[in-house]
Amino acid sequence: MKVRNSLRSLKLRHRDCQIVRRKGRVYVINKTQRRFKARQG
Repeated sequence: MKVRNSLRSLKLRHRDCQIVRRKGRVYVINKTQRRFKARQG
């Protein structure tokens, strides 16, 4: 999992990436390509 300041570029890496808010943190998850995971903050 990558930790980044801005997730916008990571969301655009793959068409199945989704932005999710959990426990006050913003995550990028991808159910088909599991390696595209990131967290902000």
